[in-house]
Amino acid sequence: MENPQKKKAPADASIEDIGRVDYSANPRIALSVPTDCGGQRLDQVLARLLEQHSRSRLQHWIREGRVAVEGAITVEPRSKLWGGETIEVAEAPDERAESSAPENIPLQVVYEDDSLIVIDKPAGLVVHPGSGNWHGTLLNALLYHAPHLDRVPRAGIVHRLDKDTSGLMVVAKTLEAQTNLVRQLQARTVKRCYQAVVRGIIERAGTVDAPVGRHPTVRTRMAVVNTGKPARTHYRVLEHFVACTLIECALETGRTHQIRVHMASIDHPLVGDPTYGAGVSRVPQGAHFPRQALHACRLALVHPVTGRPLLWRSGLPADMAVLITTLRGEAMAARCTEEEGRSEDEDDDDWDDDQEGGPEIIYVSGDDPEDDDLGEQ
Repeated sequence: MENPQKKKAPADASIEDIGRVDYSANPRIALSVPTDCGGQRLDQVLARLLEQHSRSRLQHWIREGRVAVEGAITVEPRSKLWGGETIEVAEAPDERAESSAPENIPLQVVYEDDSLIVIDKPAGLVVHPGSGNWHGTLLNALLYHAPHLDRVPRAGIVHRLDKDTSGLMVVAKTLEAQTNLVRQLQARTVKRCYQAVVRGIIERAGTVDAPVGRHPTVRTRMAVVNTGKPARTHYRVLEHFVACTLIECALETGRTHQIRVHMASIDHPLVGDPTYGAGVSRVPQGAHFPRQALHACRLALVHPVTGRPLLWRSGLPADMAVLITTLRGEAMAARCTEEEGRSEDEDDDDWDDDQEGGPEIIYVSGDDPEDDDLGEQ
């Protein structure tokens, strides 16, 4: 049976008909269109008059039949206004926030004021309720920590981290702050840096500039695809190990799984990544790592009220710190073995001495070159 809430309002419906299409008991906002807005689009005017809401949210409300101009519902955001009209808006609740219950889940709060909360999220914590994770999420924890967030869409969450990615996230405590932060994300004034351990040896800094979108055949995964959204990841080398590299990544965009997809696309998937790792990640014996080795270590933004630039840092979580310590131990042991081998066999012929000044050739592969999945894109 078709959900009646999904039906669009007829073009000649009045504001009183909204209840038959959507939520009849929602608060209504009465507005008067300034005369200097003549010739502008409906969504543009609403964005000006209702600054606490993003334009995308207002466009969604218009298409749902929640906006009436001069008593008649208008479902086209591009409709032009003359100036002087009256508008009524039936506000929509955030369905997920409504259906979610507060839960007493400990949060590591690194900063909080009247507008913002900055969280250091542990690995394993899901951000939003969803299929298979309707409880025990960051959203549930936020509603317990700050109950008034039930009046803010998505409990103030403006960006996400994957379940098994740890690190810094910012949450808005008001509609105005949420809208401001969304616009900062769009303008790329929110700066996010991550530390990651990837397979293989990366010799120098670089940038992956490749569109990311839904995988054409495996819909639960993302991929580099021509039809995807623009995505750019900058990375630099922090430390080399035997078969892995510790890097820092800075995002210009925030696509789903962006770092994981981009690094896999250049044959350096994250250690422990079960989705994009192309099999078991090569890590030292006994250094089992059950998640993608990715941590959001720095977050910078402009405060939505004071305009002051702010920066937060987060140290590596315990599991990644242990992984890196183990990798360093393996690297040190390998260097000692190499040095002992050279001292015991000083007459060893350096077969490539005559190649001095020629091209440097670096081979990067998994444990067994025959096992490389050449079909993985």
